[in-house]
Parts: sequence; C-alpha cells; structure tokens
Amino acid sequence: MEAISSFVSQINSLVWGPPMLVLILGVGLFLSLGLKLMPVLKLGAGFRLLWQGRSATGAESEGEIPPFQALMTALSATVGTGNIAGVATAVFLGGPGALFWMWLTALVGMATKYSEAVLAVRYREVDERGAHVGGPMYYIRNGLGPKWAWLGLLFAVFAAIAGFGIGNTVQANSVADVMEANFGLPHWATGVILMVLVGAVLIGGIRRIGHVASALVPLMAISYLVAGLVVLAINAAEIPNALALVIEHAFSPIAAEGGFAGAAVWAAIRFGVARGVFSNEAGLGSAPIAHAAAQTKNPINQGMVAMLGTFIDTIIICSITGLVIITSGTWTSGVSGAELTSMAFAEALPGIGNYVVAIALAVFAFTTILGWSFYGERSVEYLFGVKAIVPYRIAWILAIPLGATLNLGFVWLVADTLNAMMALPNLIALALLSPVVFKLTKEHFEKQAMSGKD
Repeated sequence: MEAISSFVSQINSLVWGPPMLVLILGVGLFLSLGLKLMPVLKLGAGFRLLWQGRSATGAESEGEIPPFQALMTALSATVGTGNIAGVATAVFLGGPGALFWMWLTALVGMATKYSEAVLAVRYREVDERGAHVGGPMYYIRNGLGPKWAWLGLLFAVFAAIAGFGIGNTVQANSVADVMEANFGLPHWATGVILMVLVGAVLIGGIRRIGHVASALVPLMAISYLVAGLVVLAINAAEIPNALALVIEHAFSPIAAEGGFAGAAVWAAIRFGVARGVFSNEAGLGSAPIAHAAAQTKNPINQGMVAMLGTFIDTIIICSITGLVIITSGTWTSGVSGAELTSMAFAEALPGIGNYVVAIALAVFAFTTILGWSFYGERSVEYLFGVKAIVPYRIAWILAIPLGATLNLGFVWLVADTLNAMMALPNLIALALLSPVVFKLTKEHFEKQAMSGKD
C-alpha cells in the first residue's frame, strides 16, 4: 500500500505542477478576456435566468430537466466535502493565502464554467433512449472533429474512473469520519446507510436526481451559510485581521505557528488552486454533463446559469468556511480536514457548531454522490453505450461502503490526481473551441441589444 501511495504521490506532483496551474488559470483568464469579463458583469442577469428557469415549457422544452434543476444537479456534485474539508485542508497546508488563490480560481473559473455549458448545449446529442447527452467528450468529437476523438475518449475514461474518487469514496469517507466523531456511528454503518439512500434515488435516473437536488441543495446551502454568518458575526472583530492574513500570505511565506507547519507562497497557490478546482470543478468538465440535459435551446442562457455554480460554490460557500476557520484561530491548531472546520464552528457555537458541520457535510456529500453518479454514467455510455449504465450504477452503489472505510489521506490523493487528468483534455478543448463560444456570445448579446432587452 505504501508503494502505491508513493507512486500516486509522484503522479500527483507531476499533474498538479506549475504547468497545470498555469493551464487552469491561463485558460480561465483567456476566456474571461475573450468574453470581455461578461461572466462577472452579467452575474445579475444570470440569477434572473436561474429564477426564470425553474420550469421550462413550449419551445424551451428540449431536454430532460429545467435549467434550474440542471444547475442544482451540477451544484449537488460541486457543493460537497470540498467546501468543508477541502477548504480546511487548503488553509492547513497552504496557510490563509490559499483562500485568495481559491477566489482567483473561481473568478476566472466563472468564464470556464460558462464556456463549458455553452459548448455542452451547442454540441449535445440525443441517445437511443431519446435522452439528451453532452459534455466534453461530445463537444470534442462534434466540435473539433474525428481527428480529436481520442481526446474525448480520454476524458470519458478519466471521468468514469475519477467519479469513484472525487464523487464517491472521498464523499463517503468524509461523512463516515464526521459521523463517527460527532455521533459515534461506525464507519461501516454510515457506508451502508449512504448506499441504501443513494440506491433509492438512482433508480429514478436524472429526473429523480434533479428533483432531489433542487430540494436539498438550496435548503442545506442556505442553512450552512446562515450558521457561518452567525459565527462570523460572533468573530466580527477578527474579520479585518483575517482578510489581511489572506492577502498578505497569498504573496509572502508564512512561518510555523502553533500546530501549523509553515508554508511557502507556492504552497498557498498550489493548494488554493487545487482545492478550488476540487470544490467548484471549473475546468474539470464535469458540470457541462448536467447542463447538457437542461430544457433549453439557448446555449448562452444555460451558460449564464452554469457560471453561477462557481460563484455560489467558491465565492460564497468556500469563503464562509475559510473565514470561519481563520477568524477562529483554529487554523494553527495542527488539525486538518472536516475536523478543523468542526472545531472552528464549535469555538463560536459550543455544543452546536460541530453538529451543524456534521449534518451539512453529510447532506452535501450525499448530493455529491448523486450528481457524480450521473457524470460517470454519461461517461460510460459514451464509451460503451447505454447497456453499460446499469452495471456502472451497481458498481457505484457498492463502492460507497468501501469508500467509507478507506484511509482518508490516500483517497484524497487519488481524487486530487484524477481531477487533474480529467481537466487536461477538457482545458485543451476549451482553448481550441473558444472562437465558437466568443462568436455565439457576441451574436446573442447583439441580438438582445437590437431587441432592447437586458
């Protein structure tokens, strides 16, 4: 096991080295500038479209689920352990400065997520069951042509395997840890309960996932945010100092303090970007698989809804977690992961805070397992056809109790590595297909300007 862990660590260092971080931030910045900062400037319009997209009828009924449910399905997969355990790990390993690099990743990531969804709707197909399917493998094949088909194939392979890491075992493992710490529930019991609940939802396919996600995700996200804001109100005096630490240590090393081992600037950048991508998945190519199922004929509108996922996930939810940890002072305690977030909440809300984190993490992880099962199913369908969906679904459900009992460090390492391997084909495709995104966007807003709409 030690030899395997060492081998994966070496691959991880390679795929998450400077070239990958430059590629993620570079492609995001390139798309942001090419879109003339539209994702940031049109944030309000995106929220209006989200509200209007709670249902779709008539001309806009092409697809399986309303635009709102498509975003909730994507958010169900992105809002997970990354927002609670991932942020804590980033701060623990990279210091407060890691939060700054998470923010930067998210700001340019909005353009990335927008572009992914635009291309997903533009190049989606209808499979033999009559379902709309799309995502990087389809926009690579249909947008770049047959000579690039191998790149789409690579993405589908990585996504199908990566799902078992980022979307399944990591989630189950984190829930099992936090449930045992707070409620004394054995790891295996958490795994079995999760397996039964996930299995019950997956029988209904994307429509059932969409309904469950649209109910659970907003409720739990708002509840977690309210609890976080209460903690920040209690720690209000420490907020200016916390923000100063975030900015200062984004660009300068931080010395060892308490249980904190110290971190170079490179650590802040590396863990901030890596955990930012792990959390919001901008550039990974996962979310467009959900957005391809949206009931819409307008790629631009769905792209504007999609970009909200990155904003909500990182700029709002991850910021709350990060600031709670830094203002509480627990980031120097030597504790990491979900335990660090629980400790930070418990500092301000004794006897309550740790339970808030435990319940939030359990629900977030549950919805993430649902969302990622859909991504994995679409990937194996691309590789082997619809006949592969049921076997994959069974394997997915059976992997949950296994993940709940695995070593957390190794699971995180594998998930982190597979993330990067997924992102590579997708980021190359986004760069090559960027002229299509720019053209469609320009035409859409020119048409809107002529009709006098916002």
